[in-house]
Amino acid sequence: MAKPATTGAAGEKKGKTKKFKKKERKHVPHGLAHIQASFNNTIVTISDPSGNVVSWKSSGSLGFRGSRKGTPFAAQQAAMNAANAARDHGMRSLDVRVSGPGSGRESAVRALAAAGLDVRVIRDVTPIPHNGCRPPKRRRV
Repeated sequence: MAKPATTGAAGEKKGKTKKFKKKERKHVPHGLAHIQASFNNTIVTISDPSGNVVSWKSSGSLGFRGSRKGTPFAAQQAAMNAANAARDHGMRSLDVRVSGPGSGRESAVRALAAAGLDVRVIRDVTPIPHNGCRPPKRRRV
């Protein structure tokens, strides 16, 4: 025997209402900006002093592809976007650590300063071997 058809407000299905937890905003007044500038890409990571990442951007994540990823303009855009996201978390000042030989080093640091963050210290932390591993054979083009 079939169930009788119910109509009206009493017969509607009771669906579960999803409760979303509000995303918690960290309040970090001072932070560290790590800029990894290779020849192919530039990655800008902004963290709090203990190393927890607040925001990050890379040239590739912004839609730059191929050789355009390694340009100073792409690095500038990545640094601007990362700095704006960090400012939303209440960040006001930065220590900058730059690593790598890429062309986006200078422009990324300038973009962080132009985004309204106070750049206190700029350190070059590029690893330099003290006659460590044997280098790869010479490139023939």
